[in-house]
Order: sequence, then C-alpha cells, then structure tokens
Amino acid sequence: MLQLDRLCVRIDGADVLRDVSLHVRPNAFVALIGRNGAGKTTLMRSVMNLIPRWSGEIRIGDRSTTEASPSDHARHGVGYMPEDRRLIAGWSVEENILLPVWANPRPDAQARLAWCYSLIPEIAPFSRRRAMELSGGQQKLVALARALMVARNLLLLDEPFEGVAPVLAQRIAEILSELRKTGSLSVLVSESDATHGRGLVDHAYVIERGAIDAAGGQSHR
Repeated sequence: MLQLDRLCVRIDGADVLRDVSLHVRPNAFVALIGRNGAGKTTLMRSVMNLIPRWSGEIRIGDRSTTEASPSDHARHGVGYMPEDRRLIAGWSVEENILLPVWANPRPDAQARLAWCYSLIPEIAPFSRRRAMELSGGQQKLVALARALMVARNLLLLDEPFEGVAPVLAQRIAEILSELRKTGSLSVLVSESDATHGRGLVDHAYVIERGAIDAAGGQSHR
C-alpha cells in the first residue's frame, strides 16, 4: 500500500532523510520507531508531499505519488494525523472532522461521520464545542477522527501517543486495535519507542539520524 524507495530529504542543506526505504503492505500495521529528531515527522510529511524530497520515489497503492499534490491524498483514501494536530481553533469539533470531505466531497460523508463517532464515542458529546476549548488529549482524538474521515486505504499517524496521559494513550491503542479488526486499512504509526504499538503492529522499522536501521526492524506477526 505504501512503498518508499531510497527517499532523501534535505532541509536548509542538511540531510534529514537518507536513502529511506520501507514498505507497508495492504491491511498491515507498521510502526516507525525513533527518538525525537530521528526523522519520523519529516518522513510522514514527505509521504503527504508537504515538504519536497531531494531524491527517491514514493508510491501509494498502484500510483506513483512522488510529485503528487498534497490535496490528492484525501481523494485517494489517504488520511493523515499530524503530530501537532493542526485543528482550526475557532471551528467546532465536527467542522474540523468534516473538513477533508468538504474539500473532497463524498456522498457517504454523513455515514462516515457516524462511523467515526461510533469508533470514538468520547468526541460525540462535545461535537459542537470549538477546538480551542478542548484539552490536548481530546484534540488528539478529534485529529484522529478527521484523518479517519478519508482514510479508506492508508492511515498515517505521527506520534499519536506523544504528550497524552497514559489512560488516553491506552484508549488510542484500543481504537487502533478496533481498526485492525476491520482488516481493511493499512496504517503507518510513528512512536518514540515501541511501548504502545507493541501487539498492534506486524512490523517495526527503526529510524536513526534520518536512516532506517537495517538491523533494528522487527516482525511481530
């Protein structure tokens, strides 16, 4: 579902990603493990074409997306939850969740919204509140729901467990476990360590200083 082949990214003359290759198979859950500054967020943003690559190729499904516009991804069933959530503060929770399907209209948008609320029922009671009124943990759940509105094929989760209370981290892991049971979605999730994703993922890549550690990957299933 996702294939990176020798992806290199330079920012301000510095090599941030160096010949990164990884593969997320259809319906697989894959972890990207690395310390802060290892290159996890740069990799996620590169897949979403939010920052330019220096060289290498990106493929999602049967398409080369190396030169794609960021707006193309939602249309092709790719959802992205950034590390910093990127909610629109003055909009309501529901407006934030619906944003991807407003930009890329779908006839089943309301049914998809209902499914998101059923998967993450905690957010339904405050669907009319503005995003700025929520805690950081609640905002994480909203950002996850927004990504799921369009993630029919591939879901990218950048540090979903970072900066949240242990009980919420466990809840996010439970939601991902429920997603896994559907067997219809490929997921790439980044973490600073393998604590929360253990038991969820089929394979883990370790990234250090912008490169995949060939000896550090682990298959779990």
